[in-house]
Amino acid sequence: MAWRGCIVKWAPTNLIIAKNVAPRASRVQPYNQVKRGFRHEAKKPETKKGNINQETHNASPPEPPPRPTVPLQKLFKPLIFTVGFTGCSFGAAAILQYETIKSRVRILRDEESDKFLQGSADMVHWHDWWNQLTGFQRQLILLMSIADDLWSSLTEGQKTVTGIIAVNAAVLCCWRIPSLQRSMLKYFTSNPASKRQCLPMVLSCFSHYSIIHMMTNMYVLWTFSSGIVSLLGREQFVAVYMSAGVISTMVSYVWKTFSGRIYPSLGASGAVMAVLAAVCTNVPEAKLGIIFLPMVSITAGNALKALVAMDTVGLLLGWRLVDHAAHLGGALFGAWYVTYGHKLIWSKREPLVQIWHDIRSPGGGGSRPRGGPKTDGRGGPHRPN
Repeated sequence: MAWRGCIVKWAPTNLIIAKNVAPRASRVQPYNQVKRGFRHEAKKPETKKGNINQETHNASPPEPPPRPTVPLQKLFKPLIFTVGFTGCSFGAAAILQYETIKSRVRILRDEESDKFLQGSADMVHWHDWWNQLTGFQRQLILLMSIADDLWSSLTEGQKTVTGIIAVNAAVLCCWRIPSLQRSMLKYFTSNPASKRQCLPMVLSCFSHYSIIHMMTNMYVLWTFSSGIVSLLGREQFVAVYMSAGVISTMVSYVWKTFSGRIYPSLGASGAVMAVLAAVCTNVPEAKLGIIFLPMVSITAGNALKALVAMDTVGLLLGWRLVDHAAHLGGALFGAWYVTYGHKLIWSKREPLVQIWHDIRSPGGGGSRPRGGPKTDGRGGPHRPN
């Protein structure tokens, strides 16, 4: 191929024209490609090559992009949202506890009246109804009965956190849907540099992208659920859990803003750390086992100190495996609440409950005295020390 190109290059012009007017089928396509290649190379001036090489040698390496920064004024809105959401959570929990106690009293009264109406006729009615069912219907009812027995065997705390676990599992499934990825990143991850700061503070507490991350958090929550609900009651526990999630995210916002390490976060670790810290602070002498080392046990107080120390070291050294600022914020809030917050917040809910009672019962505003029986936070009567 190269040899034929040399012959054509030094041939007379009339011979080249004669070759060009040859029939289309007799032309050799590789030759045309080589000829075009020679013309393309001839158009490149040597001076430009030298200039390009010189500019390449003299050019400095590209500078890394600057880190994103968040002005301090942008933290004002999340701070107001945190205070308002916490207050609304405890206010709603107090009203929900009032309604729960009221419904329990009504159910007890109905059960007392139904005892006089029950008789042998009811047993005959249910026996006839059971005989009319098909085999499949009976099996379905037996399965429902087994599920009801399992549900009844759970503690009040385990029943409460079952709903939280179900919500976290549903959000985890939404992360696996490609069409929802953009919305999940926008609303279910918290980032102080994002345009939407407030709503993700709540939604990110129920968001896990990794199933291992979710199972770890939910296992710890399930383990301490019975202790925290027996200590605070169901309604107060939900208020503490939701408030801890938002407060821990706010602490994370502040740390990211001052340190300049801006990145999105998600997970229930801050709220779970609040639950763990509350139980460990209330019963520091309790023995805790390690899941992979069941023969080793540690007191709850020492376990809490070890976790706080580890998160503090990770925060100072810049570890980014987990959000250490959110962990510390949740742990400090949980320990503070069982020590001081219960007396400052929950024990002073009586005026709000009285206002709600007057709104719900406008005709009998004086039926519930303001100095009525106090409760211990779980709906039971207050026991003096």
